[in-house]
Amino acid sequence: MVVAAVTRRRFDPEFRAGAVHIVKETGKPVAQVARDLGISPYTLHNWVRMDRLDEQYNGNGSGTLEESEQEELARLRRE
Repeated sequence: MVVAAVTRRRFDPEFRAGAVHIVKETGKPVAQVARDLGISPYTLHNWVRMDRLDEQYNGNGSGTLEESEQEELARLRRE
């Protein structure tokens, strides 16, 4: 059995922020924006979700995060 090595692509913060901005400002589906940018829809979905959690945590939302949301935010930041 042959196992291929998986290489993870790294995206700089400006690229991530730009991709999230496109989704939020244009209202285009995440899948379409991801396809246009050549990235995984799952990855972009996580970035958008993390951005929403950041907004909520930083006082732009309802205030505090639940413990499970804090754990998820920490996990997404590590990705």
